[in-house]
Order: sequence, then C-alpha cells, then structure tokens
Amino acid sequence: MALLRFDSGTVGGLLSLQNELERFMRNPAFGMGLSGYGAYPPVNIFDSPEAAMVVAEVPGLDVEELGVVGKGRTLTLSGEREFKLNGAGLGYHRRELNEGKFSRSIQLPEEYDVNRAEARYEAGLLIVRVPRAEHAVARQITVKTA
Repeated sequence: MALLRFDSGTVGGLLSLQNELERFMRNPAFGMGLSGYGAYPPVNIFDSPEAAMVVAEVPGLDVEELGVVGKGRTLTLSGEREFKLNGAGLGYHRRELNEGKFSRSIQLPEEYDVNRAEARYEAGLLIVRVPRAEHAVARQITVKTA
C-alpha cells in the first residue's frame, strides 16, 4: 500500500487528492459496471418538472444506425459504428475511438413514462425526452369557497 501525502489547508493538496481519486476510479480492478468510467456512449441525464432528458454522445452515426427502446423503467440506446477508411493496409498509430456494436441501458425512476419517450439526433448527440407519468405530475388544485 502506498502512502500519499497531502498538504492540508492548500488548494494544491485538494487538487492532488482529486487527481488520486480520479486515478483510483479509472483502475481496472475497480469497476462501477455499465455506469462506470469509459461506458459507451457517455450520457448526461437532466431532470425538469416535466421530463427527463437523456443526452448521449454518438458522433459519426446515421439515424438509421441508432436504436432507442423503452420497456418498463428501462431505456436502451443501441447502435453500431464502423470506420471505413480508404486505402488498403492502413495501420494505427493510436486508436481511441470506439468501433462496433454498442448498447447501454438506463434505469429511470417509476415517475417517468418511457412509453411516451421521443428521440432526436442532431450534431452527434442523441437526445431522448422522457416525460413524467401522469400520476407523477404535480397539478394545481383550485380551492373553492363554501
């Protein structure tokens, strides 16, 4: 076990701690499953009073190559990305872009109605809007006088 020394009370110590925590999370022996570091496609999930917005980064794909399926509380994003390079016998100097089939499932709370989800693709982003279920939407109740 390595001992790490952090200078307490300085910004430098906090930055060092942050770097060590990031390094730990990227460690192959420490996995967070499908939500962990390096899961593809990377997603952001935003919440509003009306709906959840799932934004997935999938550049270089055509709309026909994307699949969005909702079942129960699960939203599944899938597709396939291939790189077709002109020229035979090309080798790699570096390969960082993911290639091949992918699938990522996201569990949403019961208050969202996955069956009414709508999806659009623009500028390399797949944007899925999942509205709240009718029973989960707050509604104003009018108070009447007797």
